[in-house]
Amino acid sequence: MKSLVFLSAAALMLASCTTPDVEPIPGSITYGGQPRTRLTKSPVGSVVHNSFRTVTGVAYETYIIQPDRSLKLIRREIRSDFFDQN
Repeated sequence: MKSLVFLSAAALMLASCTTPDVEPIPGSITYGGQPRTRLTKSPVGSVVHNSFRTVTGVAYETYIIQPDRSLKLIRREIRSDFFDQN
């Protein structure tokens, strides 16, 4: 019985968690709005990757194609680029 109460409480806490949206930055595909062209041949739910240089390193982004064919930025990782000093 205690485990059922614990699992119910854990499920309630997890359900109330929200992940903050990742905001586009200069270099992001969706920076300044959605692109004018839509990805019409890619299935809804497909993943699109983008990478670009920033002041602090290289940004790697992940997008998902939405049902209206817009792109939703879901993840960004910026890795510092210490080894490439060109």
